[in-house]
Amino acid sequence: MVDAVRVAIIGAGKWARDAHLPGLARSPLADPVIICDLREDLARERARQFDVPEITTDFEEVLAREDIDAVDICTRGDHSQLVFATLEAGKHCLVEKPVASDYRDVWRAHAMARERGLKTRVGLTFRYAPAVMYMSQLIREGFIGQPFIFNGFEQNSQWLDPDVPLDKRDHLQYPEGEDKIGDDPDPGAIAVSSLEGYGAPIIDIGLLSVGSQIREVCGRIRNFIPYRRRTNLDSDRERINVDDGTLFLAEHENGTLCSIQTSYVTVGNYPGVEARIYGSRGALICRLVEDSEECQSLYAATPEALDFRRLQIPDEYFPPGYVQGENWASMFYANLVHDFMREILHGESHGGDFADSARVQEIINAVEMSSRQRSWVKLPLEQ
Repeated sequence: MVDAVRVAIIGAGKWARDAHLPGLARSPLADPVIICDLREDLARERARQFDVPEITTDFEEVLAREDIDAVDICTRGDHSQLVFATLEAGKHCLVEKPVASDYRDVWRAHAMARERGLKTRVGLTFRYAPAVMYMSQLIREGFIGQPFIFNGFEQNSQWLDPDVPLDKRDHLQYPEGEDKIGDDPDPGAIAVSSLEGYGAPIIDIGLLSVGSQIREVCGRIRNFIPYRRRTNLDSDRERINVDDGTLFLAEHENGTLCSIQTSYVTVGNYPGVEARIYGSRGALICRLVEDSEECQSLYAATPEALDFRRLQIPDEYFPPGYVQGENWASMFYANLVHDFMREILHGESHGGDFADSARVQEIINAVEMSSRQRSWVKLPLEQ
């Protein structure tokens, strides 16, 4: 039994800098060994910032190494190619969402990992917010009783300005070999964006809170700001047909009703997550919003005390090295990373693996189908 998990990081961009690498650095169970990125200068800068001893630009070199236990994939877009290569190489896998944009591929990755005895984790970051973890514990203890209604929001205004590029990467030259998302202006060809990137975490919290799978959805995906810059290198706006706002209704197998709203062009503070659950014995409201020096809060009410009161979140739900006023990205992700390292070493887990991600992705695919067909869609979808 080793004392720490030897980790390779693939992807050295902004989210690696703000969440993945800080999380790995503060977990006593993680040993970051090497950073891989196509941009050698960026990999070198991240290695310097987080005291990682090695860098490379070749992910195949990383996967071939026998001294790597787990791979942390935080590149952009669909991650399926790197995920399957990582599992094929016999490495545990932590990956940003989506694992793949087709839920069937996520289930295939889950099955492959189980067959090989590998642990998996997806960047469903907000289930690891201390407030959400405490809320989940209260629900398990019966605070709300039988769940009746779940309302979920994940919204912020970071792309409200059409001059903010759809692709926020700081390109030195125009990207080649990448699909141009949203280049078909036909309303029926709208590309999924907000629903997948921002809907996934609140859908996950909904499933976690209700404790039951969704059996039917009806939703609409919309493009509210049709013209914007594509990259930092573009001076003119172009027609980009992407979902920048989605709303859907759902019914769970246990009868709970659900509404989800997700957008990145709605006025509000980042990350803009709010989960509300109402039941036969009580109600809970969890807000993950950066207000002043806080980024999370949890409120509770009962039939005997109708006014929502703020709850104190116990220290046990905070990550190693927590500092008062810490930003949400490093705090929440530190919990996720430390929990994944603990699962690899000791088998303990708070969830968020490929199976959880497959269920979320299936709902995303069903809502997209519902919007295109303008009808209710039943789950599970065909395999």
